[in-house]
Order: sequence, then C-alpha cells, then structure tokens
Amino acid sequence: MSNLVLELRQGEVMIVNGAPIRFRTRSRIELTAKARFLFGKQIMPPDQVDSPARRIYFALQSAYIGNETEREGGLESARHFIADFHAATTSDLVRMILDQALLAAESDDCYQALKLIRRIIQHEDAVLGKIPNVSIPTGNNDRHAERQPSHPGL
Repeated sequence: MSNLVLELRQGEVMIVNGAPIRFRTRSRIELTAKARFLFGKQIMPPDQVDSPARRIYFALQSAYIGNETEREGGLESARHFIADFHAATTSDLVRMILDQALLAAESDDCYQALKLIRRIIQHEDAVLGKIPNVSIPTGNNDRHAERQPSHPGL
C-alpha cells in the first residue's frame, strides 16, 4: 500500500479509526498504514442531518469511522434509510446508486458508499431546490490528497 500525505488546516478535524483529532496548526501528515478516516468537510456533524439523503450519509459515516458497535448500528440504520429512500424516489438512476452504495457498505467499503451518497445528496438538493447548508465534497477535486490510498477518489 502506498502512503497517503494529507494537508490539514488549522482547526480542521480528522477522525481516524473512531478517534477525532483537531489540528491546532496547519499540518502535513502521512498515513503509513490502512485506517478508517474522514477529515474536514467529509465529516457530517449531527446537526446537519436534515434530510433523508443526509440521514443515509450520517449512518454510513458511523458505519465507516465508528467503533465496532457504532459500525454495526450505522450499517443497520443505513439499510433502513436506503430502503425508505429507494421506495420514495421515482428515479431509476437514484435507485441504482442507492443499491451500489448499500452493496459497497455491506462489502466493508463504506468510503465508496459515502462517495455515492454524496451524489444522492446533490440530487436531493436539486430536486428540492435546496441550497445545501453543508458542503459535501464530490471526491473529484479534494485538495488534501497527494497520493492515493486504497480509497480511490480521495
């Protein structure tokens, strides 16, 4: 596995294997082992979970970076929220993306599932005419990664 170098701004938070880390200064770190992590705007705080797609994202976030108990509960919640969204949408493309996200999560590739749900959040915002109150990166131009880890798109 190649190492991943990340640049984080002062005050930014990174969660590694369930442990939140706040950076007091601008920092450049190198991850040299496989870890479950999210950082910066990839992390959705509970107060921003205000829509069905964001509930899915938050549940998958727990399934990805939570402790073992939180991961199990997060995946179960994600299954429930995905089923509800699947039943409510009229878009075949959205259903397909939801199916892919659930398959990825159940295969322990929650990072890929989160990337897919970011697309659903964008779709939901567009359909509802909502200006998002949180910026969820699409994964296409994240400023932090210099080298790719086992998570494509970082």
